[in-house]
This record gives sequence, C-alpha cells and structure tokens, in this order.
Amino acid sequence: MSLLFFGEMMLRLTPSIAQQQLVCAEQLSVDFAGAESNVASSLALMGHECHFVTKLPSNALGDHGIASLKKYGIQTDYIRRGGQRIGSYFIEMGMSIRPSKVVYDRAYSAFSQISNDEFDWPSILSGKRWLHVSGISPALSTQCAAETIKAVKIAKSLGVKVSFDLNYRRSLWDDSQKARDYFSEILNYSNLAFGNAGVISDVFDYQTPDISENELAHVISQHSLERLDKTSQRSWYQANNLAEFLRAKFDVDFAMTERVHHSANQNTLTGFYITSTTCSFSAPITVEIKDRLGTGDAFAAGVLHGLERGWHGQQIAQFANAAFALAHTGIGDQNWSNEAEIQYIADGNLSGHIIR
Repeated sequence: MSLLFFGEMMLRLTPSIAQQQLVCAEQLSVDFAGAESNVASSLALMGHECHFVTKLPSNALGDHGIASLKKYGIQTDYIRRGGQRIGSYFIEMGMSIRPSKVVYDRAYSAFSQISNDEFDWPSILSGKRWLHVSGISPALSTQCAAETIKAVKIAKSLGVKVSFDLNYRRSLWDDSQKARDYFSEILNYSNLAFGNAGVISDVFDYQTPDISENELAHVISQHSLERLDKTSQRSWYQANNLAEFLRAKFDVDFAMTERVHHSANQNTLTGFYITSTTCSFSAPITVEIKDRLGTGDAFAAGVLHGLERGWHGQQIAQFANAAFALAHTGIGDQNWSNEAEIQYIADGNLSGHIIR
C-alpha cells in the first residue's frame, strides 16, 4: 500500500546570502518545493512508497523538478507534462525583528491550467492507502478546485483515506467565503485535517470561546492535566476546542501545531493530534530557526508516518512535533531527517551535543 499526493510543485528561489533581502539580492539559490511534495519527500525518506500527481511544463525546468522528486524516492509516473511555465516563489529569510517574506509568481502555471480529463483518478487511486491534498490547490484556479474535490470524492468511494491540510494563503484568495465553500466540501470527504487557530479563524470565522481562569481550572481538573503550566493549559483547551468544532461539522480527526514567536529566529513549538476519543499533545520544543518554510509539512508527514506505523496518539504527537522542530534547523522546504534522527529529538535529546 502507498500514499498519493496531489498539488503544485514550484521553483523556489532564495537569496544566496543568508538573510539577505530580495530588494538587493544579486544571486539566488534554486530548489523545488510545494506543500504536498514536501510531505511526500519526508515520508519517502522515512521509507514509505509515495506517488506525486501534478503537471509540469515540457522543458528543462520541468525535467529538473521531476529529478528533484526522484532524489527523495518519490514515484513520478502520474505526472503530466505540458503548459507554459512552472510556478515559482521567492523567499526572503527573516532576522530578529524582521519577518520572513514570500513573493509568489505562479499565475498561469502549468498546474493551474490543468484540464478536466487529465488525471484518471480511479486508476491513480487504486491500491493507495492515503490521498494528501492541501488548501493551496483550490486557490490556484477553478479547475484546480474542481480537480481536488473530484479526487477526494473518488478516494472516499474507493476507501482511500484523505488527509487535508487547510493551508490558507491570504495572498492567493480574493474571497475567504470562496475558500470556506471549497474547504468545506473537501473536508466532507476527509478523514484527517491539519490546521491551526489562525486558519480556522480566517476561513470559518470561528475562534475559541473565552474562558476564565476558574473555568479553565475546572476543565483541566476534569482531564487530570494540572501538571501543565498555564500557557500549556490554554493551548490544550484551544486545540481541543478547535478539534471539536471541526469534528462536529465534518467528522474528521485533527492535527495542529502551535507556535509561540519569540523572534523571527526563535520559536517554541507544540504539536497536537486529536481524535474523537483522545487529545494528545507533545512536550514543547524551543528551536533556533534556520529556515521555517515547509516545517508544517514536516509535521504533517510525522503524523501520517505515525498513523502508518500504528502508533498511539501521544507517540504520534511527540514524533510529529520533533519532525516539525527539526525542519526549522535546515535549509530548504524539505526535511531530510530520517526516522531515527526524528525519534532522537522526540525522546528529549535537545542539547545539540555532537554525535560521533
């Protein structure tokens, strides 16, 4: 059994000098990435059979993109070729109080102009265990939205599990109501949703209700979580509330990250995995940031890896958060860490001491 991923892969361009601003950059480093392919690369490196579905132009950049997928071990047989161009994005890494920035250049990309009959979904989905999609694809064109919905509907009919990363990008949508409509339809066919408080607020206009300290203390005592500090208690309450909101509307399990910003270069990270019966959460990890792009995709890969291994919820949350944290320490969207390296961090080895 294998996992299938559908979405756009783009050309990633970053100033070659660390933390240099785009306005003055004269040299750019080239790589390829995308929300769905980032998850696939992590899982392929951890030994899973991963297939990627997309469309790339029939030129050298398309060839290079396919070669980049193959180096992770991702299967590329379902990729279609054609169209005018590959989508691209430029990344300016933040420093201290200056935030990171992303500039998209993806209009009229080959993927955004896919046609109605390019992908034989019943054949492509046959024998697959999971289909992973994201909220970025529906933002790219009406046909991309239709194709994403078609894929998840057929997956559901074939018994293939669907994971959906809401991945709401404000710059790609001119109407959050349209995003809500598309996301709702996809979630109706999904088994697992990835998101955070921000995206649920932006798309569904839902925020966790305020709760007093006394009310929170009562809820915490009901779940025997008095050992948590006050910040972690509120994080747990928020995550559990958001999961209940999504479960009531769409009957999905929910995995989310929480990020406490200390600066552009230091964050504290916590991961949650929540089902109808359990709310599992990781120990927080404070990490110095080298590159934060693609880190949420590393978290998603960690959750899916744990599910495929048959782990319990706490183990999944701890492992996924470790993958999330490690991804911040390397350059590029992909997380090159293998299972043993991630597990080492999940086990609490955070000192950074040399291994020899």
